Amino acid sequence: MKKLFLLILSILSLGGANAQTKDEVLELARRANNYFMNKWHDPTDSVDFVTGHESNLWTRSVYYEGLLALYDQDPQDKYMAYLDKWGNFHKWGPYRSDYDTQDADYMCCGQVYCQRYFLDGKEDKYKNIQKVFNNQIAKNRHNAWTWIDAIQMAMPGYAMMTMATGNRKYINFAMKSYIWTRDTCGGKGLFNEDEGLWWRDKNFVAPYKESDGKNCYWSRGNGWVFTALCRVMNYLQPTDKYYNQLLGDYKHMAKALLPIQREDGFWNPSLVSQDFAGPEFSGTAQFFYGLVWGVNKGVLNKKTYMPAIQKAWNALKSSIHKDGFIGYVQGSGDRPASSQPIDYNREPDYDDYSLGLFLMGASEYCKMLE
Repeated sequence: MKKLFLLILSILSLGGANAQTKDEVLELARRANNYFMNKWHDPTDSVDFVTGHESNLWTRSVYYEGLLALYDQDPQDKYMAYLDKWGNFHKWGPYRSDYDTQDADYMCCGQVYCQRYFLDGKEDKYKNIQKVFNNQIAKNRHNAWTWIDAIQMAMPGYAMMTMATGNRKYINFAMKSYIWTRDTCGGKGLFNEDEGLWWRDKNFVAPYKESDGKNCYWSRGNGWVFTALCRVMNYLQPTDKYYNQLLGDYKHMAKALLPIQREDGFWNPSLVSQDFAGPEFSGTAQFFYGLVWGVNKGVLNKKTYMPAIQKAWNALKSSIHKDGFIGYVQGSGDRPASSQPIDYNREPDYDDYSLGLFLMGASEYCKMLE
């Protein structure tokens, strides 16, 4: 009896050591965000001083997606002031003021504009980016998303535009584009239903492999899809005809992610391969967000997925320096081999999207902890 009591006490102690509170999670999110806002005190500055990328580039837009998520849990006026200065500077328009673009990366900022509209109800926040969506629909081109990152860069914006306007033409177009990418792009489609994971783009369709003979599934690329599915479903009713279709793909991915998580809580840059094996923050942050989202929504079994969630949180937490700098971030690229080596102290070429992804995950985790 005494041994049983000690065993139970030991198990409870281990659980307590891993337990988090909302305040602890917010402290870490604030620390990382404050580091960024202090570094980039003027949100209108070019993202890259060498090539002069405008600050509504997709990388910075993903950051603001995370900042809005943080604001939901930690409503500080300085967050909205920072965002509004950025949006006003760009006239709430697309990247490089290209209203006729077919490039999903140029549209990513539109998600932020729509979300800002949902907060203040001022239609000027989404009217300019709406022109881009309308131009794309008018061209009826459903085969533009030839790389899986585009699903996150564009698709949630279409769902938000349907909510903002009440017009289903936006989500209808997005779903046609998604299905083409999923089932047709590259000849076979980019989703491998057998393994529940995605090839990165039209050039990576099977039998694209790493040097060890394993299939090449890029962590952050799959993370983009996983994140996008959650964000689109946030703007659909569970009774919507598209919801169950997206939920099926989401659950398929969630199941595939469990056995390939590393013991330290990260996922490899190449998900099922040991090529470039090691901690990687940006993909892990997205899988963390998506798994927490699923448990919060009641579509994933908490008992099954909580161990992976806790391990992933510990991994993300271990990546953040005392000053808020985030380590283990793979820089920009299109495959596991890009921007190598990945290191705890190495600064990536863009330091914004990884923070945005972390803020989304941390904010979703706060909802769970409440």
